[in-house]
Amino acid sequence: MIDREAWGAAPPREEPTLVPHSERDQFMVHYSTGEELGRRDTFQWVREIQAYHQGHNGWSDVGYNYLVDREGRVFIGRGRDAQGAHCSGSNRRAIGVCFLGDDDPGTQDATPAARAAIRSLHAQLEAELGRDLAPVGHRDGFATSCPGDELYGWVHAGMPARGGVVQAPTPSAPRPTPTPARAPRFPLPQGWYFGPKSGPRESVSGYYGHRADLRRWQDRMRYRGWSIAVDGLWGPQTEAVARAFQEEKGLGVDGRVGVRTWTAAWTAEVTR
Repeated sequence: MIDREAWGAAPPREEPTLVPHSERDQFMVHYSTGEELGRRDTFQWVREIQAYHQGHNGWSDVGYNYLVDREGRVFIGRGRDAQGAHCSGSNRRAIGVCFLGDDDPGTQDATPAARAAIRSLHAQLEAELGRDLAPVGHRDGFATSCPGDELYGWVHAGMPARGGVVQAPTPSAPRPTPTPARAPRFPLPQGWYFGPKSGPRESVSGYYGHRADLRRWQDRMRYRGWSIAVDGLWGPQTEAVARAFQEEKGLGVDGRVGVRTWTAAWTAEVTR
């Protein structure tokens, strides 16, 4: 972890806006791309990004909360608690993390060291904030190619250790998981639910955008020991898990993820 003094940060132009921990629910990954891709001195690279954000964009500081280079070094940008300037509409809820590179597998792709650093930072922030942070890419909050198909796919696979496909734990050997006092807020309007694309207006399938909130429920279920893809899309597997979970917890079986099924994913006792 490289602090601001160590990488030579210029002072922010104004006091940062702090975000309560309760508002944080996303861990948003970006990439930097651009003409600097051949650089070896990433300390200088981070300083130039800050200078561009302050000078050209007129921002108070570098836009990202953290930056990660190919060697796995994590540079503190605005830090954990400050509102970033990395994705309009998501700067309060999402902690922005920028990989210093692009999506070309032959040159500046996200190395194992970079991926390990991003994954470890995610785990550290969740522990410090005491809440889940859904891993998402910049394109989930804005019409952009960032962070590139390779890095985006890895993020949406749950940031697996070797960059491969996530292997869901078997029902007989779930990962141990604490049960928090309360679940995160149900993200849909009253009376709405996650369900099939063929359903009514209130049935949200993720078909048009691989929804981060549906991925959050899927990831929680996978964490509890269920075999489920974490892709933000409603499909037969997600419906089957929802039905089995509802039956197990006595929730009333309809195969939809409404507020009760959402809440139980965090608050119900882990029994499988």
